[in-house]
Amino acid sequence: MNVQDQIPLQETTFFILLSLSRQPRHGYAILQDVVQLSNGRIQLSTGTLYGALRRMLDQSWIERYDEATGTVNGRIRKAYRITDLGQQILNADVARMQDMITAVQGSTA
Repeated sequence: MNVQDQIPLQETTFFILLSLSRQPRHGYAILQDVVQLSNGRIQLSTGTLYGALRRMLDQSWIERYDEATGTVNGRIRKAYRITDLGQQILNADVARMQDMITAVQGSTA
C-alpha cells in the first residue's frame, strides 16, 4: 500500500488516529480525546466513531485488543491502538499539512 495514496485524511480519521497515536484507548475515551484535540470543534457521534474504527480496522491502520482493565456491563472492554501502517499514514498527513503551512507562511512574508 502506498502511504501517499491514502492522504489527505478526512478530518475525523485524522483526529482518531492522532488520539490513538498518543496511547491506546477504548471508544468513549477516543470520543473525549477527539473533542479535546480539536478544541471542541469535532464531536463525533458513536455511529460515526465506530464506522470509522471499522474502516480503519479493515485497512489495518488500527488494531483491536481486549483491555486489561476488566469488563463493562459484563462485556470485555474493547480498546484500539494504532498500527505501524496507521502511524506512517498519520505522519504523512502531518507532513503534508506542515508543507502547506510553510507555503502559506512563505507567500505572506
